[in-house]
Amino acid sequence: MNAKTKQILTSNEAIVVYVIIALSALISFVNPAFFGLSTVITLSRSMLVTLIFAIFEMVVIISGGIDVSFPAIACLAGYGTLRFFIAHDLENPILAYLMAMVIGLAIGFVNAVLIAKLNIPPLIATLGVSSVVNGGTLAFLGTQELSNIPDGIDALSKIFIYTYENAQGIKYQLTVMILIPIVLIVVVWYILKHTMLGRGIYAIGGDKNAARIAGFNVTKIQFIIYMASGAFAGVGGLTYMVLLRHASPQAVMGSEMMVIAAVVMGGTRITGGHGTMAGTVFGVILIALVQNNLVMLGVPTHFQTFVVGLIIVIGTSITSLRAKKIANSAKV
Repeated sequence: MNAKTKQILTSNEAIVVYVIIALSALISFVNPAFFGLSTVITLSRSMLVTLIFAIFEMVVIISGGIDVSFPAIACLAGYGTLRFFIAHDLENPILAYLMAMVIGLAIGFVNAVLIAKLNIPPLIATLGVSSVVNGGTLAFLGTQELSNIPDGIDALSKIFIYTYENAQGIKYQLTVMILIPIVLIVVVWYILKHTMLGRGIYAIGGDKNAARIAGFNVTKIQFIIYMASGAFAGVGGLTYMVLLRHASPQAVMGSEMMVIAAVVMGGTRITGGHGTMAGTVFGVILIALVQNNLVMLGVPTHFQTFVVGLIIVIGTSITSLRAKKIANSAKV
């Protein structure tokens, strides 16, 4: 076995894949029907929005930052857009997504100003923005939950690209909105892998001053990162509410730690400078697998949070130890 093959087989991504395979084998032992198209479709739907959030959280973390404001942005963008469309009797889904993106973009711009211009630590800046946005949503838009989604927008939740019917006649339908994270995965992967912007993102995460000396416009790149993160947090928020066919000003609040954990478990270093799209996807799959299937193993619902937390601690510890080992070996 050559060094490159050994490195691949022992990488963070590979370790997460091993855990996914082991957990899947355990679940299938209890429920033989687990290995089937029904599971793939169910899992795809459950991880769809988390994947949208995780893609851009990964980019933020690679750049050496962190964004905990995306759930609040998602709630304001999704809820605010649907409330506006209901009040003005609008139904165009393209306009709805554009409005959600603009709202998210505007708040992402605020994050960028605080972080790139005023040099406020990313955690403090985005935590503050999260509090302001969440409080503002409740104070100015209210707490009323909406179930009368405009028909044109609601129609998106009824469009499917594939339908599977099992032997019992139960239908499992794959929503067309799964294309959103798929397209984002391809586009963001290409940007990170093959463009100067991608190289700049990694460079900033590795050493901001060195990146500046190397000729990268650090401020401009940070603005792009946080504005894109805000815009697609808006997309994720609206998508979540459309799929749920129900709008709430608190819909995805509290999801930030799970998303960040999925990203870090996939091998993205919390200190920045390193991360892969494949690792993030595998991290999200593992979290979705645990959240949706522990009940099959007889784990009580109230105990699942403990198990998920345990996996997060172990996964992030492995990532941290590997990063430390690599850093020490580089010094030798």
